[in-house]
Amino acid sequence: MNIRILRWVIVGLLVLGGVAFITVGANSPADPSLKAADGAVSLKRTPFGDFKEIGFRIEGGSAQATAARCALLAETAAQQARGLMERKDLAGFDGMLFKFSSDYTGEFYMKDTPLPLSIAFFDASGQFVSTVDMAPCIHMPSCPTYGAARPYRWALEVPQGALPRLAIGPGTRLVAGGPCP
Repeated sequence: MNIRILRWVIVGLLVLGGVAFITVGANSPADPSLKAADGAVSLKRTPFGDFKEIGFRIEGGSAQATAARCALLAETAAQQARGLMERKDLAGFDGMLFKFSSDYTGEFYMKDTPLPLSIAFFDASGQFVSTVDMAPCIHMPSCPTYGAARPYRWALEVPQGALPRLAIGPGTRLVAGGPCP
């Protein structure tokens, strides 16, 4: 008799757990992504701040990397100073692209930026310059700075570890401009 009750309790708990799993799972993830037929990930993008969107692609890497991508564009001094401060994610964008009007040698820092980032630098013709990983620096009086190997015109910040997925490295070229895909 006790075994029969125990079985019913276990079955009841399994059914209740299954219903809870389905109910919670139906509400997640909050920002789902689906793979398109070509294998590219399609995310819902949510603009923030006064950043515009810009389309870009990387040439000279793998075929997957040449897919059209979308970044937030930081082109004013105020936007560049703000960057991804206080952001925990990129809201569905592939990265943040910093555009400078002339060759630039300034360094980047991660003040109040909780998201670990990698940055790739490109010259005026879009040719790869260098990359560096950047560590978060939250509520610190001073933060380390990160620079390029030589002057650059473009800098692309992406979540740390995403540069290989974008096939960014020596011999690659950034092509930026136009609308996002």
